Amino acid sequence: MKQKSKGAYWRMIRPHTLTASFIPVLLGTFIVLDQTELKWGLFLAMLVASVLIQIATNLFNEYYDYKRGLDHEGSIGIGGSIVRDGFTPQQVLAVALGMYTIAALLGLYIAASTSWHLLWIGALSMLVGYLYTGGPLPIAYTPFGEIVAGLFMGYVIIGIAGFIQINTVTTELLLVAFPMALLIGAILLANNIRDLDNDKENGRKTIACLVGHRRAVYVLAAFFIAALIGIILAVVIYGVTPWVLLSLFTVPVMVRAIQRFWQKAEPAALMPAMAMTAKVNTLFGAWMVIGLIVSRFVL
Repeated sequence: MKQKSKGAYWRMIRPHTLTASFIPVLLGTFIVLDQTELKWGLFLAMLVASVLIQIATNLFNEYYDYKRGLDHEGSIGIGGSIVRDGFTPQQVLAVALGMYTIAALLGLYIAASTSWHLLWIGALSMLVGYLYTGGPLPIAYTPFGEIVAGLFMGYVIIGIAGFIQINTVTTELLLVAFPMALLIGAILLANNIRDLDNDKENGRKTIACLVGHRRAVYVLAAFFIAALIGIILAVVIYGVTPWVLLSLFTVPVMVRAIQRFWQKAEPAALMPAMAMTAKVNTLFGAWMVIGLIVSRFVL
């Protein structure tokens, strides 16, 4: 095999997607730190396992999109390890399975230290990561991709991250998971808006394919608005620290993303809008984490 550059390996893991895996871990951990001392071993194991599962899911997506003919040298997107960087499909699949193996070992450590019930939850999460683009009916090819991604990368990751610290799932955990689940789903929706025409040609039935470009942008805006309402209600009604409202600083980025998507354009021209949507998820979660840290030191 020809020696690959470090950049090729870096692109392979799709680093810009990884905030969707580690921000929820940080959020689920820091929301419960007023009830316990940080258990560093469990925290780091959860963080690494979540990132590895995300990378593996990205690689499964790369492998199966190539096998189904969706990825080619002219494709627009953040993938390309096979069609542009010269990795073989088998190499990409092998790396994905290697990531899963390490994540599974970390999961065993987490379950042995907390609850063995986490084993089946972790196994289900890994299965969903594979089935997202693998299997006879990939989840990503249906209208349920955004919901499934939000559920597992929002609620499940945040819930487990908090549970392994305090051995229970609190109302606060569920409340902060709601906007993050929506914003993770928004990343997938943005991707599907960009790929709408190509997806239609290949028989995919994503939300964007079913409702069309304009209505899909309305759905994206609804995701953003619901996330904002969710975090405000968590503070006003349920007493979550108001410092999490620092996340409202992301509103201008949300507006710019919607404005970019509103004008239907070629996929390449929509890449900045998609990047903005991912940025919303990162900044929203990061501001909440910062707010939680600040709240520990401010009365």
